[in-house]
Amino acid sequence: MVNIIIQISKYLIIILMAAYTFSCFSIFTRNYEDEERRVLTRQDILLFLLQFVAFFTMFLATEDIRILFLYAVLAVVLLGVILLYNLIYPNVSRLVVNNMCMLITAGMIMITRLSSDNDYGTAIRQLIFVILGVTFGLFVPVLIRKLTFLEKWTYIYAAVGGCALLLVAVFAPISGGAKLGFQIFGFNIQPSEFVKIVFVFFVAASLNKSKEFKNVVVTTAIAAAHVLILVLSTDLGAALIFFIVYLVMLYVATRQPLYAMTGLGAGVLAAVAGYHLFSHIQVRVEAWQDPIASYGDSGYQVAQSLFAIGTGSWFGTGLFQGQPETIPVSETDFIFSAITEEMGVIYALCLILICVSCYVMFLNIAMELHNYFYKLVALGLGTCYIFQVFLQIGGVTKFIPSTGMTLPFVSYGGSSVLSTMIMFGIIQGLYILREDEEEELEQEKLKKERKSRNGMGRTAPRKAPKNGPKFEEVPKQRTRKKPGARAK
Repeated sequence: MVNIIIQISKYLIIILMAAYTFSCFSIFTRNYEDEERRVLTRQDILLFLLQFVAFFTMFLATEDIRILFLYAVLAVVLLGVILLYNLIYPNVSRLVVNNMCMLITAGMIMITRLSSDNDYGTAIRQLIFVILGVTFGLFVPVLIRKLTFLEKWTYIYAAVGGCALLLVAVFAPISGGAKLGFQIFGFNIQPSEFVKIVFVFFVAASLNKSKEFKNVVVTTAIAAAHVLILVLSTDLGAALIFFIVYLVMLYVATRQPLYAMTGLGAGVLAAVAGYHLFSHIQVRVEAWQDPIASYGDSGYQVAQSLFAIGTGSWFGTGLFQGQPETIPVSETDFIFSAITEEMGVIYALCLILICVSCYVMFLNIAMELHNYFYKLVALGLGTCYIFQVFLQIGGVTKFIPSTGMTLPFVSYGGSSVLSTMIMFGIIQGLYILREDEEEELEQEKLKKERKSRNGMGRTAPRKAPKNGPKFEEVPKQRTRKKPGARAK
């Protein structure tokens, strides 16, 4: 009976996930605010239904009451996040909040399933990271709104980021062939996850100050220093993110194709040099080229990942019906493969589309901001986020060599969750700033209209007689979105 329920639940989970994903994009076609609100409310219902079905299925499969405890805490935390964001920040982008909660839910479901062999210790720690992240993330938007001097800290950003990466390169222990971070009180702290945010602010501040060739050379040199330190630490995934983010921001700011082509050429030469200098890169390229041939050595991880994806097929095996624990580091680097095996390719594709919808919102905010510094910040953070998603999924599917990157909000890891929460908090702050800019523009427009009417000598409208006939009540109309307004 339990097996039948598990098989039915996997189809129900896919249906709920597909409906949620469809609403992520259908909301952009809504012309009225009340329609948007209905879609967003429907998203919340689908989110909590999916969460309930998945955790209840895992409880039936294991009969472990701790799963229900984890479910209850997660549901309360995410409900609190949705309510608090709407209460504290009325102009917040609810679509970004909902997507954040859905990605956290997808990650917690799989981490709970994978940590069943270690008394759910990993799931409990991830839940603690989520609670800390959302608590801190609630303060970020107001900081972005109140701190008006962030664009002036150009070289402070560079110094802080460079020093943090140098500390890792010099003092951090080697783990998995790379120097990634430090262990403090039993928790691994990976500074590069936070430095990438500081790096975006540095590039945005520098290019906002000047786009002259001299300043571009200085900015490029400092950015190259960041990348070089990461390469020396053999943290190649982070180095690639820093490089691509800088290249995109530089091209958008200067509109010079020559800069982009020169940067790409330098990147190709650096990749070739890195392949010959570091055995770590050679091993990963070998595993990428033919993981089956090197199955007993370097190709084991990628081969197991591909086996898991193939086993899951379109609809997955069902929760606790597969063997995702046989995939090395399945809770971090290869969590997408574990999700695909038990939840199916359709579910995994929906997860990718949710990430894409977040990126679309980031780009919308970047295009519509008037402040050029914040415009570049939104672009840089969006590029950073979506490129990390690409590196993680591309690596586990053998599309590109594995880089050891985490899937934001989904993979296990305190640094990953906290840094992504800060990133989303900054985006929410920029969204609110954009709303403030729209309100200011509306007020200026109204003032001009009043001045224009007064200049034309228009008289005040006549009042109705006290006992005379009353004006006819105007029927209530639906509130249409402002021209150019974005989905909430």
